[in-house]
Amino acid sequence: MVKIRLQRVGAKKAPFYHIVVADSRTSRDGKIIEKIGTYDPMTNPSTIVLDKEKTEQWIKNGAKPTDTVKALISKAK
Repeated sequence: MVKIRLQRVGAKKAPFYHIVVADSRTSRDGKIIEKIGTYDPMTNPSTIVLDKEKTEQWIKNGAKPTDTVKALISKAK
């Protein structure tokens, strides 16, 4: 199953995330299929950069977003 989820790339105590499409069996920071956005919770307010067209296309093709990513998608609209 393909999931849309967060991949942590930030330093210790300075989180930064890529929003990625990945197989659900891979590890959190493992191999990805495609990067579709970024999320920076350290800015005020949080910065969400998301390619809406790619996100909609992946969801149409059956990718399931995690609960956190689902909240970020609705916040980005």
